[in-house]
Amino acid sequence: MQGRYMAALSKTGRTVITLALLAGFGAALFFALRGQQRDDVQRIEQQAIATAVELKGVIALDVEPFFKDPRVIKVLAANKLPVAVTRVGSRDMAAKVVAGAAPDFLFPSGVVAANQIVDAARKANLPAAQSAPFFTPMVIASWEPIAKILVANGIAKPLSPKVYGLDMTKLTQAMLAKKKWREFKDAGAYDVSRSVLVSTTDVRRSNSAAMYLALTSHALNGDVVTDRATAQASALKLAELFKRQGYQENYVNGNFDDYVAIGIGKTPLAFIYENQLVHYALQKKGVAADMVLLYPQPTIINKVVFIGMNDRAKALSELLANNAELQSIAVEYGFRVADTQRFVQAVQPTGLAVEPRVTQVVDPPSFELMAEMIDTVAKEMTQ
Repeated sequence: MQGRYMAALSKTGRTVITLALLAGFGAALFFALRGQQRDDVQRIEQQAIATAVELKGVIALDVEPFFKDPRVIKVLAANKLPVAVTRVGSRDMAAKVVAGAAPDFLFPSGVVAANQIVDAARKANLPAAQSAPFFTPMVIASWEPIAKILVANGIAKPLSPKVYGLDMTKLTQAMLAKKKWREFKDAGAYDVSRSVLVSTTDVRRSNSAAMYLALTSHALNGDVVTDRATAQASALKLAELFKRQGYQENYVNGNFDDYVAIGIGKTPLAFIYENQLVHYALQKKGVAADMVLLYPQPTIINKVVFIGMNDRAKALSELLANNAELQSIAVEYGFRVADTQRFVQAVQPTGLAVEPRVTQVVDPPSFELMAEMIDTVAKEMTQ
């Protein structure tokens, strides 16, 4: 009896061990298979990423560094939306919208160029979806002594430490009247015989200079120019503000480079995109103590407008607008995004003061009228 009991017990033990071994083998097999499946999924995913067709795009100079950033390239690849981009002047992009040969997307600087592109797409019977994931206000980069002179003469007012609001109507009037700096009250800090002028890039080539023309035309007329006669008359008057500057760079950073490299002597007032000085401050981790921003009141918000010509391009548009990493990288390049707080917090450690919310804003004239004004100024500059 006892022998049978011991035999049964031994058999039970062997069964338990066998089951345990089977369970262990089964678990190992399960994890091995799961690991294999995971490896297979990763391999398929990597293959899909590697073989994703590049989206062809034409972009403005403003966003070229963004698209060249290795982090951006990585995020786009991970989302199977790699891009191959070519830099093209924003005003020249509409000519690229040709049925059967249009790029997948266009990313011009400014709504004037964007509207021109959309109009060209409509005429070619092509779809064109717009979004504006990044934007930046037009500002005047200046210096604390200059800002104080403008305040003393009622042309500017402090908004917060090292941030000023600028009355564009009064400034435009002073420039057209050929006012010199030494003629201003309390001009001791900049007692020079130079005319009061805002430095710009070449209006014949540069979007930022075109925005300056749009803004001064608003200052001249008290409203957005909406008819051809007013556009021509305004451009004829404002042409001298470009002619009297002398040589102007035809690329977006030329004017800004003079501001930071040469300083107050050559460039007391520089019309720029806000993102240029913000990007500089973030790169350098600071700015010169007397560098300040003047915010024209009103100003123009320069949107970098994404125009998608197909579904994959629209997916890229959504990624640019909603991906947290891409948005943060855009802020590093000085752009504002929908999350204003993210922008302000990023800039704060640099010591550069910015206006958190820009509320006094106007639109530029239509692209047809802008083209008319630019052509008029260009003709005047050759005479």
